[in-house]
Amino acid sequence: MVSEISTLGAGASARIEVQNIASTPLPYETSITRITFNADGTITETPADEDFLVFPPQGVAAPGARQIIRAQWIGDPAASASMAYYMEIRQLPVDFESRSTDLGSAAVQVVYHMKTLIIVAPPNTESSVQVVSVEAAEIKQPAVPATTQTSIEAITGTPATPTPAVDASPVPVVKVRLRNTGQRHAVMSGVNWVLDGTDRSGQPLKITLSAGQISGAVGVGYVPPQGGERVLTVPTGQAFGDGPIKLSFAG
Repeated sequence: MVSEISTLGAGASARIEVQNIASTPLPYETSITRITFNADGTITETPADEDFLVFPPQGVAAPGARQIIRAQWIGDPAASASMAYYMEIRQLPVDFESRSTDLGSAAVQVVYHMKTLIIVAPPNTESSVQVVSVEAAEIKQPAVPATTQTSIEAITGTPATPTPAVDASPVPVVKVRLRNTGQRHAVMSGVNWVLDGTDRSGQPLKITLSAGQISGAVGVGYVPPQGGERVLTVPTGQAFGDGPIKLSFAG
């Protein structure tokens, strides 16, 4: 989930809807962290509750009910570049049901933690994304485990010939390094990617990846402003050769 808001005016707040699909009440609390995207895809989080006014910051959603949580930006209205935050919504481990006290019984309670990305951007700013490099590569998939005579008979009840472990075919990908020199963030999952190069036999190869495919591979594809870089790894379905690969973006 992604919310893009402004540092000023009516657009400076995000609305997040939480629905309780359980048959018991859902107690929750919220927290805000400032996030820094590193080039290798890792994220650093820093507590930043003081940058937002959240209402309600905690509560209880009734079974089947929907709860709107509003996050109002109260940070620097004169910020010069985009900033990214996570709002975390944590279910509290409160037991609203009486449980058996029998010594032979046991219960497991599952609680949920959800995060939504909130991007705060100054008005009238623009991103400027440059392709630093595009590299063809492969990702090795886990091998398909072997089946044994014992395991087959246990599942089917009949003898069968066991099969050896099989190495899965590697997945062709491109590793793309992007740099954003603008003052506004860039969301790379919102555009189509067009890759031009040659295959392993030297023949021309052009691959167009839809915004949906990019989103499925890298998520939002957030590239920070002010010289921020990200390396995004995207499956291509077909393998490029050793020649240069050109990447362009299309709406």
